[in-house]
Amino acid sequence: MSNHPHAGSAVLQSGAPLKQADLAVVLLHGRGGSAEDILGLSSAFNLPNVAYLAPQAAGQTWYPLSFLAPCEANEPYLGSALKKVESVVQSLAQAGFASERVVIAGFSQGACLATEFVASHPARYAGLIGFTGGLIGPPGSLRQPAGELVGTPALLLSGDPDPHVPWARVEESSAILGAMGAKVMTKRYPGRPHTISKEELELARNLLVQIREGAAISN
Repeated sequence: MSNHPHAGSAVLQSGAPLKQADLAVVLLHGRGGSAEDILGLSSAFNLPNVAYLAPQAAGQTWYPLSFLAPCEANEPYLGSALKKVESVVQSLAQAGFASERVVIAGFSQGACLATEFVASHPARYAGLIGFTGGLIGPPGSLRQPAGELVGTPALLLSGDPDPHVPWARVEESSAILGAMGAKVMTKRYPGRPHTISKEELELARNLLVQIREGAAISN
């Protein structure tokens, strides 16, 4: 088995070409989903001068077990998934997008991966958007990582109860990210099924509008 099963997977792109974009959004799909599916969010957001990049997980799954399983049980897939996101962020840096112009976003398993990536690769990002997700690891195992998020805006949204993501993990993740210096907003949707609601899309779009305007001014 390869130690980096996601290494050769495709990275799809939509929205504005990088040379014309003020902001780049990395979109991470959920278990059983696809890069093409998650790129549909670009149409829902419908923002000018924003580039969207979506890596594809090998076998449509970033890691095989629950995000609450022992991390070693999800290897080598979890480590490979984090490397894949890192490679996308590095490619954006080479294209002139510092982390301050990069949003990391995802749904479900992709939201867990997005949250874990930002916490384990701390920097000032343009933003973090987690549609039903949280930091990865068994209950009682989470610790605050070293490093600072320097005011990174983070939006963590979830239904409760959710069949995959306990609300308590969303709250725990919010506390850890906040302690790292992120500006975190959480919102709980009682009884909401495992999906992305219209209101969540609007909240995320509003955040992206604010971020994009700031990125355009700084350029």
